[in-house]
Amino acid sequence: PVYGAQHPPLDPPLYWFPYRLKDTPKASSLNSKSKKPSTFHEFARSTNDAWDIDDEEDDGMFSLKQPSSSPVQSRSMPQTPCVKFIKAPEETESLPRPRDRQEFISTNPVQDRLDDESGPANGRVVKSCSDAQLNVNAARNTLQKQQSLPVRPVIPLVARISDQNASGAPPMTVREKTRLDKFKQLLASPNTDLEELRKHSWSGIPREVRPVTWRLLSGYLPANRERRDLVLQRKREEYFGFIEQYYHSRTDENHRDTYRQIHIDIPRTNPLIPLFQQPLVQEVFERILFIWAIRHPASGYVQGINDLVTPFFVVFLSEFVEEDVENFEMASLPQDTQRNIEADSFWCMSKLLDGIQDNYTFAQPGIQIKVKALEELVSRIDEDVHVHFQKCEVEYLQFAFRWMNNLLMRELPLRCTIRLWDTYQAESEGFSHFHLYVCAAFLIKWRKEILSMLDFQSLLMLLQNLPTIHWGNEEVGLLLAEAYRLKYMFADAPSHYKR
Repeated sequence: PVYGAQHPPLDPPLYWFPYRLKDTPKASSLNSKSKKPSTFHEFARSTNDAWDIDDEEDDGMFSLKQPSSSPVQSRSMPQTPCVKFIKAPEETESLPRPRDRQEFISTNPVQDRLDDESGPANGRVVKSCSDAQLNVNAARNTLQKQQSLPVRPVIPLVARISDQNASGAPPMTVREKTRLDKFKQLLASPNTDLEELRKHSWSGIPREVRPVTWRLLSGYLPANRERRDLVLQRKREEYFGFIEQYYHSRTDENHRDTYRQIHIDIPRTNPLIPLFQQPLVQEVFERILFIWAIRHPASGYVQGINDLVTPFFVVFLSEFVEEDVENFEMASLPQDTQRNIEADSFWCMSKLLDGIQDNYTFAQPGIQIKVKALEELVSRIDEDVHVHFQKCEVEYLQFAFRWMNNLLMRELPLRCTIRLWDTYQAESEGFSHFHLYVCAAFLIKWRKEILSMLDFQSLLMLLQNLPTIHWGNEEVGLLLAEAYRLKYMFADAPSHYKR
């Protein structure tokens, strides 16, 4: 049987209950039945909002043959009136409360018509409650719904963007306030010391200054403070010049396949976050990716590049949103602000991809080289894991390709990716060279779980669905510290790195 709001489960013996009312000895069995909740009651309690009675919403939706009565109706079954059966007052000592009464849904239209014409059988069938009771129930159910239903969509933990530690403690501590003041001091100087800025950014950038810091560290903004506004204006105008020059060609035969692939991939980008499912935001991503693909014919658009826009977009949007970025309506921003966020996201993503473009050229040689280097590195730092992969016949390319192609964005929540990229921006060759050691540290972190999987399928399933949903700044900080240790040991020690 198919159970649902429109098809509630019915207890077969109770289904024919109207016919058994005439048999007096069955009264005791009904009484015992009412003490033990039926299957329907268990279902109704778990979906109580589906059975609410609201006269205002349902008024005029149904018409019955007896206007004097007010039948109890089920919202979820508009095609069939609902009939309430209770025991006759002379056979019960006291009637149960309205919430505890037995309710039955009639699914027999013929019997409904017979009941309407003949009236109550032996005075035992009560087809309606009093209007006052219905009003009380409606008020109570409305209050319950207001208390239980969230005002905004519930965002899964994996999709929350706010900077939170795994413990749930707010990230702004006394130390963070001191660091924020230091960042503001650096950014306010006439010529920002980029080396000093990188040094402070390695352990995380405060949310308030992250947008301008990312623009500086990516090379999009100059260190000279007086030139920044002019550079921003010129680069933003240049981007929208590209839009006017190239975007109309997305329907041309030469570019049709590229645009089609972009159009398919955009809805898959962070599907759990409502922000990225807004048509306006998806149009922004389509323009950014198409213009980048047109201007970089050596690689063109490759699946995975769409993920690399999201951290920049969220960070630059956070300048104008205090909290709850996940549910923010992009259309509420002024048009000029929307254009500036789009242009800045394009240029910063372009700067990132300039350093790892060999990951996306034909045959993606950059990724293959990095995966091979990861295999060599893991074989040196944890031989047990490496041998375990060989025994289970798991190739590094089967799981690490995505780690390199998407920069671990599919393995970590977006909030963790943003924190990770603080350090990548601060590291020289952070997205290319340092990322290798982050992947190695990330793999070894799951050493215990990996060694517990004894076959190919379970091991690969683990590696493709690692449990990082509760990760926050603390976990990312530990991961980066381990990656730095590995880099310090192996990057400048080729004899340690190679067998």
